[in-house]
Amino acid sequence: MLSYICLNWVLLVLLTGSTVSELLVTGEVGQDITVPCHYSVQESNDITSMCWGRDRCPNSKCSQTIIWTDGWKVTKQHSSRYQLKGTLSRGDVSLTIVNAREADSGFYCCRVEIPGLFNDQLINHKVVIKKAKITTASPHTYTSEQTS
Repeated sequence: MLSYICLNWVLLVLLTGSTVSELLVTGEVGQDITVPCHYSVQESNDITSMCWGRDRCPNSKCSQTIIWTDGWKVTKQHSSRYQLKGTLSRGDVSLTIVNAREADSGFYCCRVEIPGLFNDQLINHKVVIKKAKITTASPHTYTSEQTS
């Protein structure tokens, strides 16, 4: 009986796992796009490591890691186009994509590593980068009046 209860508990934990949110972020080609991600920091021992990856959040770590922090500083960065401009020590780990391209469209995962089993904070972001709208000025026609 005890093994049955333990098995059900393990299955419940494995099937529910961490809560995952999903947000949409849109921007235009050439802009700097900020993809938000924050976690609560009340005191310095709340500061923790986190990663950003391309694709949805997997069961652990990040897929196609593009940036990683130890909570205090960036420790791995795939490209200088990916930056964390927020105050890491205050839990602002928002990702800025510098000079966005259409190819930057897709899913991004923000994983904040919270100690303990299945405690990580996971946020999937769908990023859509569109071509900039081109506006053209309408041609002006100037006429002059002639007097006789």
